[in-house]
Amino acid sequence: MRLMLFVVLAIPVGLAQDHHHHYQLIDIGTFGGPSSYIIVDSKVLTKPGTLVGWADSSTPESQQYCFSPGDGFASHAFQWQDGMVTDLGTLPGGSSSQALWITSNGLIAGNSENGETDPLLPGFPEGRGVLWQDGQIIDLGTFGGNESMAAAVNSRGQVVGSALNTTADPFSLLDLLYCGSSNGTQARAFLWQDGKKQDLGTLGTGNDALAFFVNEAGQVAGFAYTNSTPNPTTGLPTFHPFLWDKEKGMQDLGSFGGTAVINLNGLNQRGQVVGSLTLPGDATWHPFLWDGKKLIDLGTFGGDHDYGNWINDVGEVVGQGAFPGDQEFHGFLWKKGRKTDLGLLPGDFFSDTSAINSRSQIVGISGNSTSASAVLWENGQIVDLNNLVAPGLGLMLYWALYINDRGEITAFGVDSIGNNHDVLLIPCDETHSGIEGCDYSLVDASAPPSVRPAHGEASGHLPPTVWWHRNNRFRSPPLGPRN
Repeated sequence: MRLMLFVVLAIPVGLAQDHHHHYQLIDIGTFGGPSSYIIVDSKVLTKPGTLVGWADSSTPESQQYCFSPGDGFASHAFQWQDGMVTDLGTLPGGSSSQALWITSNGLIAGNSENGETDPLLPGFPEGRGVLWQDGQIIDLGTFGGNESMAAAVNSRGQVVGSALNTTADPFSLLDLLYCGSSNGTQARAFLWQDGKKQDLGTLGTGNDALAFFVNEAGQVAGFAYTNSTPNPTTGLPTFHPFLWDKEKGMQDLGSFGGTAVINLNGLNQRGQVVGSLTLPGDATWHPFLWDGKKLIDLGTFGGDHDYGNWINDVGEVVGQGAFPGDQEFHGFLWKKGRKTDLGLLPGDFFSDTSAINSRSQIVGISGNSTSASAVLWENGQIVDLNNLVAPGLGLMLYWALYINDRGEITAFGVDSIGNNHDVLLIPCDETHSGIEGCDYSLVDASAPPSVRPAHGEASGHLPPTVWWHRNNRFRSPPLGPRN
């Protein structure tokens, strides 16, 4: 489990430290089904305010797609822009797709079913990494195997992801990470551009690699096996984070003495990488920063499980840390060698960060055993975003996932019957003047937090959506010896 955070900002002129702007809430809606989704740890919102994700249709889907939450409905990738939702469609024959990343010039990376059933994964549709460009969907293909996954794209049209080949592999990273099966073939990281897909190789004598991020310089971050011998602590071969570029190839970023990468969650334009690595024995892990030259341990709050979540282009890192006993978790900000506890809302025991923008505004979640709130850290304070939107909208905001450099926020809201809604929050501030329906008065952040309805679905303290995103997006396969 991971969770929350805080921010130190210059206070805008005329804005007292304990006051914040209202936000206009836009419910993105669905394609006739109950829920909609956005991925965490991805750029899903551009600076001009174009949002991508995926939403349920009203069509039941009996076969669960490996890369989606699987709520029983076919879902399509969407693009939201200027109040209009566009259905991005699927590959021919496919019933579901998802959009995961969008560039400033409108290129979108994601995944789609192709109408086939994976013969090595009975009951699972085949999936392909795709690129949406100029209104067309492009199948990025595989290396001969049955599955591929796209994770990110830059404005040059370079798409990164992972694809299976035809060589049998009992520790296939792609299948283990998303489908929970080891009955697969080798997974290889790829860079796709102009119709050509390049295998980026692996580390050492390893057979598998996954790529998750690409920056504007064409640097690629991911993780890869360094050998093919399973470890007694994880049941998997050793794997390390990597940074690839055209000149140097795949560079091993090292380890903290353990054998696994717990998560890989960010790459900035300076080639800096963040994530989490296990320590010797693989029972504990720390957040890391690759600063371009060396691997830095970002430390802990005294617990055993800390995470690095996101990095902005000036090298500020946000994450989450456990306190002694691993019963309380706080978001953190790491800046210029200093790690700051971002705190949590009154009555909560966990908080987690999702993203930080160039203005050092941070978004994430704060919660307890029965409920959670989407939160914003700015001006040295944590604020419940439910207090900054108009009341009576029928949604409780429980997780903020991304914030762009204009301060616009993507978040999840839950309705009274537990359906998940993608929402966009537009700040009613000086950079968004004249927006119809915006309340430009200020909110007293020292007021008591909003009353949060308990989540009535599933076991645990958050909707299943949270666990799917945190466990299936850019995290390592489940660790532990296999029979």
